[in-house]
Amino acid sequence: MAREASQTVAVIGAGIIGLCAALEIQRCGHRVVLIEPEEPGGRQAASYGNGTWLSPASIMPISVPGLWRKVPGFLLDPTGPFVIRWRDLPGLAGWLLRFILAGRSWAQIEACVAARYPLCKDTVTDHAALAGEAGVPQLIRREGLIFVYRDRTEFLTEAREWEMRAALGVRFSLIEEDELRRLLPQLGAAYRFGARLDDGGQVADPGAYCRALAELALHRGATRVTARATGFTITSGRLRAVETDRGPVACDRAVIAAGIGSRDLARQAGDAVPLISERGYHVVIPDPGVELAAGLMPSDGKMGVVSTPQGLRLAGQVELASVSTPPDWRRADILLGFARAMFPALAERFEGAEIDRWMGHRPSTPDGLPCIGAASACPDVVHAFGHAHTGLIQAPATAKLVAALIDGRIPPFDPSPYSAKRFG
Repeated sequence: MAREASQTVAVIGAGIIGLCAALEIQRCGHRVVLIEPEEPGGRQAASYGNGTWLSPASIMPISVPGLWRKVPGFLLDPTGPFVIRWRDLPGLAGWLLRFILAGRSWAQIEACVAARYPLCKDTVTDHAALAGEAGVPQLIRREGLIFVYRDRTEFLTEAREWEMRAALGVRFSLIEEDELRRLLPQLGAAYRFGARLDDGGQVADPGAYCRALAELALHRGATRVTARATGFTITSGRLRAVETDRGPVACDRAVIAAGIGSRDLARQAGDAVPLISERGYHVVIPDPGVELAAGLMPSDGKMGVVSTPQGLRLAGQVELASVSTPPDWRRADILLGFARAMFPALAERFEGAEIDRWMGHRPSTPDGLPCIGAASACPDVVHAFGHAHTGLIQAPATAKLVAALIDGRIPPFDPSPYSAKRFG
């Protein structure tokens, strides 16, 4: 592939994917225009409210064999860990069918895992390098991540997942009860076994991190356009401009990294991507009385439990609903209930705290893979969206792939599994 001459590249979206892409594109010598209607790192962004985990082991899709049997329960139980809003079911039905079919065999899961791993494996070292460049190295923590279980038997129910991680080279250590008590003295006695991701890490404050990356991109010459992208001007198959609600932005290439807003833009670029909101919630308990060196994930809750500068954050839950559907704050209260169960000695302290509750839209495809690559109607437009709940983890590798495609270089790994063309 021939290297492209210096170009003007419009990056649509200043969440973690867009910001990492902007910095990598600048590294290749191209001019960057960031198009974003809100402040980078603000509460409106999925990047702000995630679980902060940087996990090379985040390789599993949600849909796995046998999940289809649980769908009626997802509809009937409004307080379960995976919820589908009844009122939005007609609009979600097609996506749900694709979602179930994507996980109907272990062969499909293994193929998905193999495609996800290159996006995850170097996440900690890559983010540490970016944070160092942005002058905020303290925001990347490298103390590992710990899954906590009620006992070894519960851990063994996930043996297949851990075997797949080990086969790819993901390092982890098993933690027996005595060691778990020493590491986490305030953790409730119900949890008696653990698995530590030795190379895992955490972004201590994702909002502050995004702001720092945005400042770095601007310092290196990026232009910021405060506007919402609405489409493209394409003439004879070549991109001329990104259309916005404040007028056109002239450019040679464009990257769609607009999170949940990417679907309509992708359609205008020739790709009908089944993208929905996998709505995530978090709660933050200020002054919680516990400081976690490593992030935790309880086996019965499947949420990230982490210490941040603002307090103890519990982030997770899966709720499928339209973007316009109001939040169901019972989802946040479920997270708060897990905080009480995990740290029972602090439960009363949590009751009196001023809890911060947040909900955001994680852009999700049905097959567990993002869309990365040239758009069908115009190769000057490059997709970089659909990372669901692992956007923070997969952002640096996505950015390197996008930059290589724009620069005309051999990509660092095979981009074909992420092509939007897979949706026909």
